[in-house]
Amino acid sequence: MLILGLDPGSVHTGYGLVDKHGSSVALVEVGTLSCPARQPLPRRLARISADLVDLVERCRPATAVLEAPFYGLNVRSLVVLAQARGALLAVLGDRGIEIREYTPAEIKSAVTGNGRAGKDQVARMVRLLLGLEGDWRSDATDALAVALCAAHRFKADRILSLHGGRK
Repeated sequence: MLILGLDPGSVHTGYGLVDKHGSSVALVEVGTLSCPARQPLPRRLARISADLVDLVERCRPATAVLEAPFYGLNVRSLVVLAQARGALLAVLGDRGIEIREYTPAEIKSAVTGNGRAGKDQVARMVRLLLGLEGDWRSDATDALAVALCAAHRFKADRILSLHGGRK
């Protein structure tokens, strides 16, 4: 099963595609959907949306996963992040792709075993779990962490959804 993790941003949206087969998870593709920061926000959102359309048409993920928004951002950043998330969600919804969301603590816990792990620790565990070498853009490692969280929690989430819990 292909799982697409997304780390939304209005200039850089990280993505990580993993293949979950039984209990194993393998990296398929990782990257960043980017556009010039100097473009007006509507143009940036349109570009990232179009790039996501190309990605999902090419890769055909079964599930897409995003980090649930958190409130530690200033209001302007939160609004821009919400607009970027909305653009991504519209593309995914239009294509009928199952969407899951996890809180930052759930993602950190699934990847590192510690819901309060730092960004460096999460990135290090992502590289270790997927056998990656070198430095990676934080957008890309964040997206892979989200995908890994979904892969690790998939069976438990299915059971919960059958009993009225998380969908």
